[in-house]
Amino acid sequence: MNMEARVGVVVEGGQRALNSAHGTVVDAGARKFLQHQHQQQQHGHSSKQGLNPQIGTIQQLLAGGIAGAFSKTCTAPLARLTILFQVQGMHSDVSALSKASIWREASRIMNEEGVRAFWKGNMVTIAHRLPYSSVNFYAYERYKSFLQSILGLEDQRGNASADLCVHFVGGGLAGMTAASATYPLDLVRTRLAAQRNAIYYRGIWHAFHTICRDEGIFGLYKGLGATLLGVGPSIAISFSVYESLRSYWQLQRPDDSTIMVSLACGSLSGIASSTATFPIDLVRRRMQLEGVAGRARVYTTGLFGTFRHIIQSEGLRGLYRGILPEYYKVVPGVGIVFMTYETLKMLLSRIPTSY
Repeated sequence: MNMEARVGVVVEGGQRALNSAHGTVVDAGARKFLQHQHQQQQHGHSSKQGLNPQIGTIQQLLAGGIAGAFSKTCTAPLARLTILFQVQGMHSDVSALSKASIWREASRIMNEEGVRAFWKGNMVTIAHRLPYSSVNFYAYERYKSFLQSILGLEDQRGNASADLCVHFVGGGLAGMTAASATYPLDLVRTRLAAQRNAIYYRGIWHAFHTICRDEGIFGLYKGLGATLLGVGPSIAISFSVYESLRSYWQLQRPDDSTIMVSLACGSLSGIASSTATFPIDLVRRRMQLEGVAGRARVYTTGLFGTFRHIIQSEGLRGLYRGILPEYYKVVPGVGIVFMTYETLKMLLSRIPTSY
């Protein structure tokens, strides 16, 4: 799943940060939480003696939202290139697609649309991040409490496998809830970013009005099934790859900087997650763009029929169209989220709170 649309993993311990699209890098909050849990088991520190300042719920949401929005703004050019490559096969001659390249497409945008065109749809991306983070945070806490009560873990500590199961399942359910609640914003963002010279949607509210008028209210949820299908695998791969790499790294090089370890392992887990779930994200993007501007529908057989249609017309490579710009934005995206979130958290921790 594309990193912008990929659902962020929300974890306990006051550590919250966004990732993405389709949205899949393990967020900074997860990395710091897992690190803190490891230190508790090793040294018996209390939860109030962690390396990170404790901040309230509102500050956590604010820090996570700003960090995610800032990261998305910085990587927006690569995000738009990813979307344009993903949807090229819908109405293009497949034989012409072999000529496409990142630099050629970037030059075309620069020459035909101007520099600002690299940030098409970024405002709705920012608008999507804040409610997404809030829903994700709230839903995770509710799901976590519910799962702990079912498994009888309220008063137990130190059961690593059970705790990981709670975080994994709770995070997945919260991600699906947040994705469903904020999906129309994600669809509008995709359509704004996919526009080239012909401008059909003049802004966020015009896009909402036009979609509802032309396609009905359910037009705002095109591709939701593919999004939800990609949430579970994305989180599973992110967690498993990150945890395996982090444990191995710390075993081999225990004195390395925790920031460097978190960034490196998080970036690699994002690359692995992107590789595994990118076809689902590509299908989701194309389903979101069905019927735009009155164009004839291309995919009329549902999710799996769309997969089959792409493979038949473009080959297996068609499912990975746009993967390179996706890779290019993983590392800077993780770094920017991590550094921005931690910096804001440090600043906000100095503000008294009763939350």
